[in-house]
Amino acid sequence: METYVWTGRTRDGKRQKGEMTAKSKDEAISTLRKQNILVTSVSTRTSKLNLNLSFKTSVSDKDIVVFTRQFATMIDAGLPLIQCLDILAKQTENKTFASAINDIRQDVEAGSTYADALRKHPKIFNDLYVNMVAAGELGGILDTILNRLSKYIEKSIKLKRQIKSAMAYPSTIVAVAVVVIVVLLVWVIPIFAKMFTDFGGVLPAPTRMVIGASDFMQHNILIIIGAVGLIIFGLSRYYKTSNGRRTVDRLALRLPIFGLLVRKIAVAKFTRTLGTLISSGVPILDGLDIVAKTAGNKVVEEALVATRQSISEGKTLAEPLEQTQVFPPMVVQMIAVGETTGALDAMLSKIADFYDEEVDSTVSTLTSLLEPMLMIFLGVVIGFIVIAMYLPIFKLAGTIG
Repeated sequence: METYVWTGRTRDGKRQKGEMTAKSKDEAISTLRKQNILVTSVSTRTSKLNLNLSFKTSVSDKDIVVFTRQFATMIDAGLPLIQCLDILAKQTENKTFASAINDIRQDVEAGSTYADALRKHPKIFNDLYVNMVAAGELGGILDTILNRLSKYIEKSIKLKRQIKSAMAYPSTIVAVAVVVIVVLLVWVIPIFAKMFTDFGGVLPAPTRMVIGASDFMQHNILIIIGAVGLIIFGLSRYYKTSNGRRTVDRLALRLPIFGLLVRKIAVAKFTRTLGTLISSGVPILDGLDIVAKTAGNKVVEEALVATRQSISEGKTLAEPLEQTQVFPPMVVQMIAVGETTGALDAMLSKIADFYDEEVDSTVSTLTSLLEPMLMIFLGVVIGFIVIAMYLPIFKLAGTIG
């Protein structure tokens, strides 16, 4: 997008000038003509350096929640759409987001629908957001839809926070353990090894094992770092392939402890998203298509795609979901009841609320289980190294005694 400086006249002959962003000069002129302005000159602004390209900030979920909730409040109060966007653009602290809002306002002024204007910014507003807004515009309930969207995003943020809290503690403990072990092997053990060499004699087997590991680490540290980097790079490239992602995601669902958490997160996300879309008036086939794209797990995504295909052939939602064997029987049965009673969106919301609590409970349980397990692991490894280093000292003290 370029910034253009323009001058022109209105229909009554008043001279006007200003700045606007557009993809091209022709687009800028076209937008001004739609505003009944006779353009006399348009030029690219070159007087100021545009440093935003180097320091672009990302738009967080919190930014979108605040924007959506404030937008809903203003729409409900009766403010015109363009005025709402203008106010929000001026008060948004995130410059990247403010620029996007200005672009959306200009598109709406040019005659575009709000949903179509949002669709031009896929990195900020995903398919779920855009389709719900489109349904709200068609039904004349945009304020209601925006309130639902803000609540949905807030619950999604809470779910992400729970996932991060589940992974933060074990990741920190493992990282600390690795750093401590590397420091011991590379810097501390060689001091003991030199001292033992000066003493002479045969060292105990555990001591020889630790000194051997220390020698290997010292002489091959660069090779080890390179090998770890290559493994991480190879796994990341493999995960980007369709088969690789399917294999890793299937393994994640089958893990003894974390698999249960991954499955509950997938169910909570699926039911929350689909329930929000259906209650907002989005057709179920379009809703399943959106949910599949945002599933975050290849196995779940393929199950939802197969379910969508079955529904398009005339089947109910519960039947193909049961055949995928991805979703728990209780979820399938509750969805079947929701379809029978005609309250599928409400039933999906109840399932989502239940599994949100289940995720919270599972995270707490995992944390309480992992804490002692990781501490025991760390104690055993470091304790073995320390004892192995002190065995020769104890042996020497016994001999002297």
